[in-house]
Amino acid sequence: MIYYVEDDENIRELVVYTLSQMGLPARGFSDATIFWSAMEEQLPDLILVDIMLPGEDGLTILKRLQSDYRTAEIPVIMVTAKGTEYDKVQGLDLGADDYITKPFGMAELVARVKARLRRKPAMPVEEKMVAGPLVLDEKAHIVTVEGAEITLTLKEYELLRILMKNRGAVLTRDQLLERVWDYSYDGSSRTVDVHIQTLRGKLGSCGDMIETVRGVGYRFGGK
Repeated sequence: MIYYVEDDENIRELVVYTLSQMGLPARGFSDATIFWSAMEEQLPDLILVDIMLPGEDGLTILKRLQSDYRTAEIPVIMVTAKGTEYDKVQGLDLGADDYITKPFGMAELVARVKARLRRKPAMPVEEKMVAGPLVLDEKAHIVTVEGAEITLTLKEYELLRILMKNRGAVLTRDQLLERVWDYSYDGSSRTVDVHIQTLRGKLGSCGDMIETVRGVGYRFGGK
């Protein structure tokens, strides 16, 4: 099931109809209140949400989804008339999985939705990855520094996991965008840089294990 939050009735009905005709059951909601009521009844496989909405806007909805463990892993595609780089970066920074700008073609929308629903095979899970006082337990989904649990967002956790799994290798910003956000973003690398900065801060004394390779990207080099 796909949920689409859009206050423009014509666009909402067209998208819901098109997705349904393509074998992708969908429901449309005109505002956040109705959407949250539906979320209590059934969680969807993917959410499409417009940024400009009456009352609670799309970015606020995205923040709430990311802050709740029950909904944090549901893919979210932002659908909006805004097309500036700032808006794209803001959506990605908040945890959006993809971004499509109005006006858009139905074929493009369907393709993006299908791409998000095709989940990549999970990487082999290691019991724990240890770098000195830093421990990432994949099975428990917990990160600790000197025995104290560190609270990370899903994107921060995935960023650290991929860097630690590729310890010693330099990963470019584009590679990290693709692996963590599963998104090919033609624009600023600010999304990755902001998350790295925040992640380093949360890791405290272990923050410098994430090394900046100037002009290239980042490498996990903790001893």
